[in-house]
Amino acid sequence: MKLHTQRFIDRWVGQLLCGAVSGWEKFSGLWSAPARMGKAPKHILVILLSEMGSIVLAGPMFAALRRQYPGAAIHILQLKKNQEVSKLLSLTEPQYMHTLDDSSGGALIGDILKVSLAMRKLGLDAVIDCELFSRVSALLSFSTGAPVRAGFTPHTQEGLYRGSFINHSIPYNPYQHISKQFLSLVDALESPEGMPRNRAGPIREIPAEPDLSVAFTPEELAAYRSKVETDHPVTKAHPLVLVYAGGGILPERAWPASHYARVVQGLCAAGYAVGLIGLKDDAVLARDLQSQVGHAACIDLTGYTKSIRELLMLMHASALLITNDGGPSHFATVTPIQTMVFFGPETGKLYGPLGQRTIILESGIACSPCLTAYNHRLTFCDGDNQCLKRIAPDPVLDQALAFLRSSAGAAA
Repeated sequence: MKLHTQRFIDRWVGQLLCGAVSGWEKFSGLWSAPARMGKAPKHILVILLSEMGSIVLAGPMFAALRRQYPGAAIHILQLKKNQEVSKLLSLTEPQYMHTLDDSSGGALIGDILKVSLAMRKLGLDAVIDCELFSRVSALLSFSTGAPVRAGFTPHTQEGLYRGSFINHSIPYNPYQHISKQFLSLVDALESPEGMPRNRAGPIREIPAEPDLSVAFTPEELAAYRSKVETDHPVTKAHPLVLVYAGGGILPERAWPASHYARVVQGLCAAGYAVGLIGLKDDAVLARDLQSQVGHAACIDLTGYTKSIRELLMLMHASALLITNDGGPSHFATVTPIQTMVFFGPETGKLYGPLGQRTIILESGIACSPCLTAYNHRLTFCDGDNQCLKRIAPDPVLDQALAFLRSSAGAAA
């Protein structure tokens, strides 16, 4: 299903359904006590439908859930296309992973009904809705039958109505990193009422690390490095730098290709091999960059990795990743690689990768960031993303070379 279609249905049909559910919840609540979290919950569901990078940012939240409720089964509901990441990061047991297929309207409705019935039969104690202002996720939290429903509320903000049946709600805060807000959803589970709307919540810091890891044996990493060197001999004598120049489903997040070409030219001239990574759909962009760069050390690795696990092994075999805002910048945080990531339409202050090995590159232009939970990630720049175009390539190249040379010196 197209993203525009999903937004249209969520906005118009979703609001009507949320209003109806809110009316029913208010009416039925006249004869029942407010929902409270049990002392020893057995089943907690986390709804996380966003793109794959958000799964990594939610790592500290899952760690907090496991610490706080060691006897509970943590279930995850996500889009089918994103499940590979959860399995790789071992966020929960495979039998507790549930998916929705959004490839068509019929498939999505069928999966919603199937999951809702399964969760009701299971007897959930609580559900955490990690989506910001998605009506479908709010309705899902109600349809699962969980008595305790934690999620975000727009409070008095207009135009973002999604009902009043999230009974342990916290206000979305556009000034706090999203990983910190995910942790607040865990705090909200045991609050006697929605919090911290009417009282101060616990003091939380931005997590220093994603609290996630993927285990590789030294032999496995060595074998993969050998494979890369065999397939691309230029990487035997030249340290490998990875570049992700694609914008994914939001092309306005991409730094200009001409800027990337200038940086790649400088890296190749300085003695580094540069691998252009991405999906098969990014192959056209990669070939265009290779043409602009005109250097044998610039190699096309789009479609080369067959899984996220292989991508992580490639990162283990590389010295630096230069990337647009997106999944690769977050996956890199569970590897030793240093990352330089461009932000513009969104901001690293809210969605920056966790950990100490990331350099955030932003221009600071007045209209940035422009993609928010309040405009459903629809920008007004019409593709002319000046926030990224104004980040000049030469200072980025200088910063990349400075890191690579200092890293090589430390290794020696």
